[in-house]
Amino acid sequence: MIHPMSTKQKIIIDTDPGVDDAMAIFLALQSPELEVLGLTTVFGNVEAPLATANALRLLEVAGRPDIPVAHGAENPVAVPYKGAVPFIHGDDGQGNVHLPPAQGKPLDISAAQFIVEQVMRQPGEITLVPIGPLTNVALALRLEPRIAHHAKVVLMGGNALCPGNASPAAEANIYNDPEAADVVLGAGWDITMVGLDVTHKVCMTDADLAQIARMETAMARFTTAIVKFYRDFMFDRSGMGGIYVHDSTAVAYLLEPDAFEVQHWPVRVDTGYGLGRGKTWPDLGKADRPHLPPWQNRPNVRVCVGVKGERVVAMSLERMAAS
Repeated sequence: MIHPMSTKQKIIIDTDPGVDDAMAIFLALQSPELEVLGLTTVFGNVEAPLATANALRLLEVAGRPDIPVAHGAENPVAVPYKGAVPFIHGDDGQGNVHLPPAQGKPLDISAAQFIVEQVMRQPGEITLVPIGPLTNVALALRLEPRIAHHAKVVLMGGNALCPGNASPAAEANIYNDPEAADVVLGAGWDITMVGLDVTHKVCMTDADLAQIARMETAMARFTTAIVKFYRDFMFDRSGMGGIYVHDSTAVAYLLEPDAFEVQHWPVRVDTGYGLGRGKTWPDLGKADRPHLPPWQNRPNVRVCVGVKGERVVAMSLERMAAS
């Protein structure tokens, strides 16, 4: 059972940093409503060892080296890792700023073990916030299935009603490990999917990025340094004058859930090897009919389908400016 939350909402961020991952981590750290218990790392935007190094560096930039980092999965559960995306996030995953090595070290336990230990030690108090592939969360379920009864999940990933971005069908985080995603979305916990249906409606414009550049905080200065590479990718790809803040939108849901419109559908993930691999398929049928066979006995997922994007951006900018 999920117990009432304490004043601060305890979260674990599972991440593959990634420029927008950095922004999401900073947003969480700048939000007094949230207590970040740890970062767990996974392959995705970068290889997992680099994800771990980046997570440690980001915490040092933020002045929070006390927060633990647990190194996680280096490959999907069923297939080899397809590789990093340096053309989006830079060779270092942080816009090619090439930071010096972090002073800190990761924990001696795996990301999946860390998730299980924290959830079972504090049942009902933790929300997992995966903003990369869902491999670590699936592995944690394999280690201890009961975590689904003792934690919430708010994930950045998927696309219920819109096209993908890693393929015509699939969003990148889900595409990187569809088998893990299908397990996580079917595990029966209180789970919210913050996917492209809403993240493509949350855009920081060039004017917003210029506002960040005028801020004097360490996290704002770092964001300005790393975001240019990502912004240039967005412009080259689509002519967009700004960026989508995909991962921050999942953190924003924790802070201002009433800024989002949600539907409740069971969701399956295409785990085939055709054009549809990684697509998140909701059963959109009427509530008064049985679910079709692929969705039978699947729990509902809270799927975000609408968002007040300007409100989310304004809140994010306000948090980043805070000293």
